[in-house]
Amino acid sequence: MKVSEIVEKLDLKVYSGRKGLDREISGGYVSDLLSDVMGNAQEGEVWITLQVHQNVMAIASLKDLAAVILVNNLEPHENTVRHSDDENIPVLGTSLSTFEISGKLYQLLNQ
Repeated sequence: MKVSEIVEKLDLKVYSGRKGLDREISGGYVSDLLSDVMGNAQEGEVWITLQVHQNVMAIASLKDLAAVILVNNLEPHENTVRHSDDENIPVLGTSLSTFEISGKLYQLLNQ
């Protein structure tokens, strides 16, 4: 499944990184601890978090993640948006909680 498909099916807002919407998704990872994501997330996964600062993109780029979803109507910092556009890794947003969007993403990827 492509990032663009989860954007449509989960009604996600695209903040940045639009050139990466065709990236393939291999799964998902949920954590707000950067060192946890760095140690455990896998290439191609979508990262669900409430972290909005530039270091999110440093980790997403290092791990070659497909996209980042911000929860609870949180918006990325300006430098996060720039880094996302530079790396072509979409930063997406939802009004849903981490629990809710994780469940929906899991169901969608396992249909």
